[in-house]
Amino acid sequence: MTTPTVPTIDPARAALLLMDFQPAILAAVPGGEQALERAHDALAWAREHDVQVAHVRVALDEDDRAAVPAHNKAFSFAASQGWLDDGLPHTDTHESLTALTREDDILVRKIRISAFASETDLRVLLREKGIDTLVLAGLSTGGVVLTTVRQAADEDFRVFVLEDATGDPDEEIHRVLTRKLFPQQAEVIATGELRGLTQPA
Repeated sequence: MTTPTVPTIDPARAALLLMDFQPAILAAVPGGEQALERAHDALAWAREHDVQVAHVRVALDEDDRAAVPAHNKAFSFAASQGWLDDGLPHTDTHESLTALTREDDILVRKIRISAFASETDLRVLLREKGIDTLVLAGLSTGGVVLTTVRQAADEDFRVFVLEDATGDPDEEIHRVLTRKLFPQQAEVIATGELRGLTQPA
């Protein structure tokens, strides 16, 4: 039996999504700082190869918070307590990534778990730029990474998940998702593999 070959990445058709690297979420994920370091490595790769970058964060304005129904298990309590309010330091993207943001980066404030659940129509922006490949880094594996993998695959994007640039409060969830579930719809790789998979210009 032959081992499946991981496809290469065309930088002109790819985007790196850095998702939910926010102080409040980083603090809840064991190894979150290590995932952030690998996200910086992925960002360096993207800059080197002119890959589109999107910074994604979760935060609610007053209207968003009022619109969260009480039966939403993931958001209702956090919203009612103001934990996800936009404009707070812990809902901003981590300052080490913010300092490296460029004018042509896509900035996404989302109001639910998936990277596509935002007022910024991320899918339209990506399609307009001819992007059909997404490289995902983010926290948590069972949150934004899972929902974004599922939705992106359903919409026919090719998806790469950076296993070491993701993490979850529950390490077993991270293991099961990256080793068993994600490979059904995505390529799961280490950040260090990116350069070897990148097509030359």
